[in-house]
Amino acid sequence: MAFRIHQLVFCGVILPHVHGWAAVEPEAWPKPAQGADPRIEKIVSEISEPRIAEILRKLEGFETRNTLSDPGQTNRGIGVARQWIFDEFKRYSPRLEVSFDTHNIPKGGRIWKDIELRNVVAILPGKMEQAADRWIMVAGHYDSLNLKIPAELRSQREKAVELFAPGVSDDGSGTACAMECARVLSQHEFDATLVFVAFAGEEQGLVGAHAMARRLKSKNQEIEAVLNNDIIGTELSGNGASDNRRVRLFSEEPNDSASRQLARFTRQVAARYYPEMVVDLIFRHDRFGRGGDHTAFNQQGYAAVRFTTPNENFNNQHSPTDTFTNASVSYTAKVIRVNAATAAALALAPRPPVTKAAPGDRNGPGLRRGSGYDAVLRWEQPNPEPDLAGFMVVVRSTTAPDWEREIWAGKVREFTLKNTPIDELVFGVKAVDRDGHESPASAYVTQPRRAEEFSEEK
Repeated sequence: MAFRIHQLVFCGVILPHVHGWAAVEPEAWPKPAQGADPRIEKIVSEISEPRIAEILRKLEGFETRNTLSDPGQTNRGIGVARQWIFDEFKRYSPRLEVSFDTHNIPKGGRIWKDIELRNVVAILPGKMEQAADRWIMVAGHYDSLNLKIPAELRSQREKAVELFAPGVSDDGSGTACAMECARVLSQHEFDATLVFVAFAGEEQGLVGAHAMARRLKSKNQEIEAVLNNDIIGTELSGNGASDNRRVRLFSEEPNDSASRQLARFTRQVAARYYPEMVVDLIFRHDRFGRGGDHTAFNQQGYAAVRFTTPNENFNNQHSPTDTFTNASVSYTAKVIRVNAATAAALALAPRPPVTKAAPGDRNGPGLRRGSGYDAVLRWEQPNPEPDLAGFMVVVRSTTAPDWEREIWAGKVREFTLKNTPIDELVFGVKAVDRDGHESPASAYVTQPRRAEEFSEEK
């Protein structure tokens, strides 16, 4: 099918921060209204601090959730903890498909004995045929760890793993996020599928997340986003710093990776639906020298980000003092509201467009010079949702942290910006439905060229 090219006309050379860009909007595809969705506003309002507090207290009450603790205990340990999470997911809604994602992990590394590891998973199926295969995941890890081991137990691993390890902030808070989002979002319907996960084995090297990510990749499961929450339970740092209105959001390089676009999308959603919380974009895959479960999905090619507090108390982490008393329920609730709004916005929006051509496809998606001075953008939208209204072109300076301009393109697959210096700008495209829900942007990324690709022509 042929699509008409609609042009954006600039007056002279356009520099990154010049104002007054004006597009000739295609009348055939009117731009949808872009305002707050009352459904998402309602979801944010339904996140409950008392319920979050109940979850945190209950998780603390298992005494330890160490992945290597005895799962056969009836009143404490990893076994009863994962069963309780499973039962809570089941109780939230009959629409949630709850299961254990089970893996037999052999002895090796920090896993010093063969174990059966169980991630706890609750799936809320999407209602739209064209979107139901897309997964949006909200996750945290439910295992805990106490590294403050008395000298007399350091050679007795079976006893050491049973030490009191409440793990309220690390990472009962992330588990509470997955559970509370499941409770609230399961009362609503979405186009895409929402998946809520409590991982195990994080403290032994992201073991549960790696096992699940590999399994899903082998099945070619489409995962649009992983929102990982790890240490979102404190607002008071060990050095006395305090901030309950800010959360750090880590995303992997390069600067226009799908994970980085997910982070930008999250900040935009938070500003619209929960401006009380500022989402700080941290352009690093994780905290310096450390890791989280989202990394396991990054390594399988999935877009995944990590929420974490800017005020960690390192003295409490992996210790018996990571307790409910030393946590902040109100701060955790704020981060959960950002997660809930982001997950809902993703599950209601179309999938992101494809801006990268298949190898050898010179006529496929991509960014090209038009007459030599123009920017010509091409993209595809495989299996488009029936409520797709069109596409938004986004532009920014190469040094800007976030998108600076938006241009409505309409329901086309190609768009030309006249007299536009493509060497100085970064371009992307977002899909928009008739209700104004936007996908994360898909950026046009210039790949490094191999030596054999260069010719004598400059």
